[in-house]
Amino acid sequence: MKYKIKNEKVVFNDHYQMLKAEVSYDTFDGKQFETKRLAFHRGDSVALLLFDTDSRSVLLTKQFRYPSTRHDVGWMLEIPAGSIEEGECPLECVKRESIEETGYELHQPRQLFHFYVSPGGCTERCFLFYAEVTSKNKIASGGGKQDEKEDIKIVELPVEDIESRLQNTIIDAKTIIALQWFQQHITP
Repeated sequence: MKYKIKNEKVVFNDHYQMLKAEVSYDTFDGKQFETKRLAFHRGDSVALLLFDTDSRSVLLTKQFRYPSTRHDVGWMLEIPAGSIEEGECPLECVKRESIEETGYELHQPRQLFHFYVSPGGCTERCFLFYAEVTSKNKIASGGGKQDEKEDIKIVELPVEDIESRLQNTIIDAKTIIALQWFQQHITP
C-alpha cells in the first residue's frame, strides 16, 4: 500500500507548529482516497522511568499542565520527560532532562521502546527509557529550568503503591505504559 503527501505547509507557527497537507493513500479495498489533513507538529520527546534502588521508589514529577485543565486537571503526576532539541539524540536528551527535572545523573539508561503519542493528529514520537539510580547519583536540585518557567516537584512512588496509583491517580499515558512495563519486568 502506498501514500503520497502533497502541498504540505505550516499553517500555524509558534512554540509548536500546525501542518496542513493534501494526502492520498491506498485503501484496504484497493481504491485510493484523497483528502486534506492537519498535524500538530511539536517534535520528538523522551520519557524516563527512574527507579531509586535505595528507597525502592519510582521517581515521578508533578507539574502544571495547561491542556489537561480542559478536563479540570491542573497538575499532572508523570514520569520525567522533555522535548528533543535540534541535533540532539534521544540518549543525550534523556540524560539532560533527568538532571534538569530530577537532579539525577544517569549512567547507562536503557531505551525500552518508542511510540507515537497520538498518531491520528500529532507527529510526536516518544522514546521511553529506564534507569536505576541511588542517592549517589543526585548531583543537582532538579525542579526544572527557571528560564523555561518550569516548576516541577519530585514525588517518590514506593513500589508497593504503584498498582493503587495506577487505578486511582495516574492518568498520563506514557506514565501508565512505563509503570506497567515496570510491574512486568522489574518488580517481583
